[in-house]
Amino acid sequence: MQVFGLVGNPVEHSLSPPMHEAAYAELGLDARYVTFEPSRADLATAIRGAEALGVAGLNVTIPFKQDVLSLVDADDLATRIGAVNTIDFSGEAVTGHNTDVAGVRRSFSYHDVPLAGQDAVVVGAGGAGRAGAFALADAGSNVDIANRTVETAEAVAADVGPAASPHSLDDLPGLLDDADVLVNATSVGMEEDRSPVPADALHGELAVLDAVYSPLRTKLLRDADAAGATTIDGAWMLLFQGVAAFELWTGHDAPVPSMNEALRDRL
Repeated sequence: MQVFGLVGNPVEHSLSPPMHEAAYAELGLDARYVTFEPSRADLATAIRGAEALGVAGLNVTIPFKQDVLSLVDADDLATRIGAVNTIDFSGEAVTGHNTDVAGVRRSFSYHDVPLAGQDAVVVGAGGAGRAGAFALADAGSNVDIANRTVETAEAVAADVGPAASPHSLDDLPGLLDDADVLVNATSVGMEEDRSPVPADALHGELAVLDAVYSPLRTKLLRDADAAGATTIDGAWMLLFQGVAAFELWTGHDAPVPSMNEALRDRL
């Protein structure tokens, strides 16, 4: 039996186990997905222990995505982003990857939204904002990063490269006038029914992805629906980053409908 899992702290409410185990059941794989919750001080020992015990792969979540970077042989994308969310133990070296980027890009692709040559706006410059900005820029979009602290947006834009530009949140109405794609990479809308984007700045030519998945229909997405925009909830990002990890680990095409059903059954 192969063992895969998730390392983070906390992880007790993670939606990854049912999603991955639905895939194993669908394909008849002899595998299990479990969770691990080490302290930060014990993280390096935990990763070495997982390797020694024959764990096949790990997802990594908060607060360890940056910490893990120095503990694995990170690929180019994870190195550029500065975060690892997937570890593979199958090769000679323990490798680190970032499938959050795939989560963003495949969410848009699944909903038939092109990214090449588009004007995109990312709200937020934290971990999800970095993944979103890299995903869009690498797909050929021009990316405006709007953040409460402009200096943080400047740092992310510098890492992403010439396709990205930093802005303050006050710039959002002007940025969205001609935008094709909008990603909310903040937690606004999770705890309170409010949006990080003025409703009157939204329009029907936009495709809007909200990284928040609890609740699924945030105020931003309801406002975007009312404006006639294409809307994509955050569960799609969660799904497709897991799909990319599953395919990396197993070499099988992921059974996306089964994984999606298992995920949404828990939301």
